[in-house]
Amino acid sequence: MKPLRVKDIRNLLQGEIISGSENWSVSDAIYYNRHELTKRNSLMFVSRSDSINWHEINNKGPSLVISDKPSSELKNALSDTTVIKVRSLVQAYWKFLDYYRNLFKIPVVAITGTCGKTTTKEMIKHILSKDWNVQASFSSKNEPRQSFPYLTGIDGNTEAAVFELGLGNTGNIKHQCMIYQPTIGIITTIGVHHLDGCGNLEGYIKAKSEIVDGIKQDGTLILNADDTNIKKVPLHSFKGKIIYFGVNEKSHIRASNIRFTKNGMDFQVHFSDKKYKAFIPGYGEHQVYNALAALAAVNEMGMDISEAISRLTTYKNMARHLEFSSGMGGSTIIDDTWTNNPTSVEAALKVLDSIGKGKNVILVLGDIKRLGNFEKKYHREIGSMVAQRDIHTLITIGSKAEDIAIQAKKDGTKANVYSFKDVNGVMDILKPMLDNRAVLLIKGPMSSRSMISFANSLKENN
Repeated sequence: MKPLRVKDIRNLLQGEIISGSENWSVSDAIYYNRHELTKRNSLMFVSRSDSINWHEINNKGPSLVISDKPSSELKNALSDTTVIKVRSLVQAYWKFLDYYRNLFKIPVVAITGTCGKTTTKEMIKHILSKDWNVQASFSSKNEPRQSFPYLTGIDGNTEAAVFELGLGNTGNIKHQCMIYQPTIGIITTIGVHHLDGCGNLEGYIKAKSEIVDGIKQDGTLILNADDTNIKKVPLHSFKGKIIYFGVNEKSHIRASNIRFTKNGMDFQVHFSDKKYKAFIPGYGEHQVYNALAALAAVNEMGMDISEAISRLTTYKNMARHLEFSSGMGGSTIIDDTWTNNPTSVEAALKVLDSIGKGKNVILVLGDIKRLGNFEKKYHREIGSMVAQRDIHTLITIGSKAEDIAIQAKKDGTKANVYSFKDVNGVMDILKPMLDNRAVLLIKGPMSSRSMISFANSLKENN
């Protein structure tokens, strides 16, 4: 965080000093009881409902408390704590966020999508980090409550920022955009997810569309030209620049001649009437789409497209994102336990269509969560997708995933089908099948520690 003088903060928020000195600077900021207090010189917003541990705060002193609690409660502060009383904590909080964000005239990228947002974010960070100081959200920790500390992670040395937008409910993306005020927004894909928080697919598309109005004036929106649901995103209110990526001829940045090769994907990039050879580690056409979105973003920030393509070749694919490992008996294990939704399942199955040719393909699929009233519908659709493929064995784990097995059998799959309530007993079925002709894809929700552990147990070095 860029250090800020307490006196300047008080003037900004038009607050009243209740106790302590204002002649020092804060270098960290949190929302009390939402974020852990770990550092000295911290500013903290404290709501009326919060119970304050004054000794904890004072031990990290000097500390700054900003609150709209009654003065009688705020006078309990200890000697190393400064207290500023404001009329409205909510208004003070948003005023501070807006002020802090606008201290920095840097490109800020915000990414949403059902799939690909974490990978695209990491690609952008990888491309830029060779010679830029980049602030980014960590892994796929993208909950709205993380946005405040991510924003204040920007400091005077930061040259660009890239943040992933989490969506659990309608309004989440709007909230995060109000904090980040992105100059560039990306929608990677819109499939099916979080229907319990958005009602239905239409509500989910509407929630994803919140990014459109969240981009700063004269900003840039980068969209997947080939995604059916993204085409439903209303753009009439957007006055900035729109860049489309995909394989569609009308895309501003386009991929062609996509093919699987050793450890990744070869393809050709078409941009500004020029062609470039490209490679991205990690398998799947979806990986190419992620790369195109990343390339479009960094080029918009001023980076030469050929240099960006060169840097992509050294990108390291994220763990548990279609991660290939040697497995028991010389088998190939594909660990895709990072996330689980219908869109990512379909992408994984398309990878198997190429990688699994001439092999005994084994699918281990877990429950898909947060589908609300549409759980059975989408699990059954996956069962139908499986039935269309040359699968040797299908194993489902969980009560919801059992509908995948039921539908696959109903649609006439030739696979041997097994259903389990949990991972117990699954290894007994698998062990005899795992040889050098076997390719096993395991896919389950990131909340399932048992499936993640089971995937690791299948790998040769575990």
